[in-house]
Amino acid sequence: MPPQGVTVSAQRYSWVESVKPNGREPYAYLRPILERLPLATSTAAEALPPWNCSAAL
Repeated sequence: MPPQGVTVSAQRYSWVESVKPNGREPYAYLRPILERLPLATSTAAEALPPWNCSAAL
């Protein structure tokens, strides 16, 4: 099993790359996500990838 930091980093990098095909600007997507992420539960964090986020973010 890879260290937890490696897994989390890979997940975040994949989010950034998946923002582009979903028609979102990476910074506009990441800023509110990174502001909310420290307070998110593991269930809430699953809703943060761009295909689950509303355009209002």
